[in-house]
Amino acid sequence: MSQAIEPVRASEPLGGWLSPLVAGIGLLGARMITALVALGDFTVFCLRTIGWLFSRLPRRETLLPACYQIGVLSLPVVALTGTFIGMVLVVQSYVQFRQLNLETRLGAVINMSIVRELGPVLAATMLAGRVGSAMAAELGTMRVTEQIDALTSMGANPIYYLVVPRFLGCLLLIPALTIMADFMGVAGAYFYATWLLPIDSHFYLENSRRFVGAFDLFAGVFKSLFFGAAISLIGCHRGFNCDPGAEGVGKAATSAFVYSFVAILLLDLILAILLDAVYYTIWPEAPKIL
Repeated sequence: MSQAIEPVRASEPLGGWLSPLVAGIGLLGARMITALVALGDFTVFCLRTIGWLFSRLPRRETLLPACYQIGVLSLPVVALTGTFIGMVLVVQSYVQFRQLNLETRLGAVINMSIVRELGPVLAATMLAGRVGSAMAAELGTMRVTEQIDALTSMGANPIYYLVVPRFLGCLLLIPALTIMADFMGVAGAYFYATWLLPIDSHFYLENSRRFVGAFDLFAGVFKSLFFGAAISLIGCHRGFNCDPGAEGVGKAATSAFVYSFVAILLLDLILAILLDAVYYTIWPEAPKIL
């Protein structure tokens, strides 16, 4: 008797359960490609800006208004922020230090925190919120209304006339804003600690002088240069690549602040690690215990 031959069944298609996985991988790949393209475009934008800066300085007519907008108009908010941050640090730290009988060491900790970290970061954050967003909105409006295209059609380079003055203005003035934030933060902390709390001013100042040195101030100002460069380049780049319409201008301003703030924190981490390594290499006997 011949054995019955069963028909061969076709294998079930794999697309049923693989389709979501393949779609997810494709979406992830597309997002990564978009991010890499945007990063490359931003890198080229930065290199062109730096190249124009070193080849030809901006004219006074374009540089001075940018410096006024960046530095003079930002000074009140930076000074006010620094003052209140110093006072808040005293309020939050005093109870813990009093429990350990270390009230006199409060000045060293607070001033070190302000000069090396909080002063530069807060000044840069205020600058990103007030100046970076304004750059993106202003240049975005010029892009939407085709003013940037008009500059190009007249033979003028828009990066040189619009970006380089803002970039140089940030580089020149953010160190001054950082020093102002440091000074107001230290002064606010000192007056609150010595006038409103039972802390002797002599020991407060003596410990501050002992543990806070010129290198700490230099570290904060040095970091602020990178913060200012990132804020100006990100703000101008977002404005140059603004989407059409009023909604595009708003998105450009918002993304300029968000990207600038993330860049500030990332640069702060990298520079803090590098500067600490340099500090303890050139001065291994530096005091490390308060």
